Amino acid sequence: MDVTKYLQAALFREETFLVEEKHTAPHVGSGVLRVLGTPWLIAFMEITSRKLLDEHLPQGYSTVGVLVNVRHLAPSAIGSSVHVRVEVQDVDGNKVTLAMEAQDGEELVGKGLHERYVIDVQRFLKRVEGKGK
Repeated sequence: MDVTKYLQAALFREETFLVEEKHTAPHVGSGVLRVLGTPWLIAFMEITSRKLLDEHLPQGYSTVGVLVNVRHLAPSAIGSSVHVRVEVQDVDGNKVTLAMEAQDGEELVGKGLHERYVIDVQRFLKRVEGKGK
């Protein structure tokens, strides 16, 4: 499949997430302060990235994340809204590179790059089923 028929640079998506107790550093084991934990910041960014790509791919195709490079720049309190914006930077074969940013209304709280690969879902699942047998 020619991925460039469906995905091009400059495609973007934005999502807003509410920071809840379950998203805090102590809850996920990444710290002791009750602020947005880095694993959840990354999850918010990855969720937005996957949704962007899935909405443009034909049925039977999706993406899997293979690389995340994120800087967590500032804390976000419980109850704050984190606005995530992701944008396709490059499409190289089945590899898609996205730029990601997150803001909490006060400041930039995170930014980074994310790589995802376009997959044929059935083929991928067959490969997974064959493992461990």
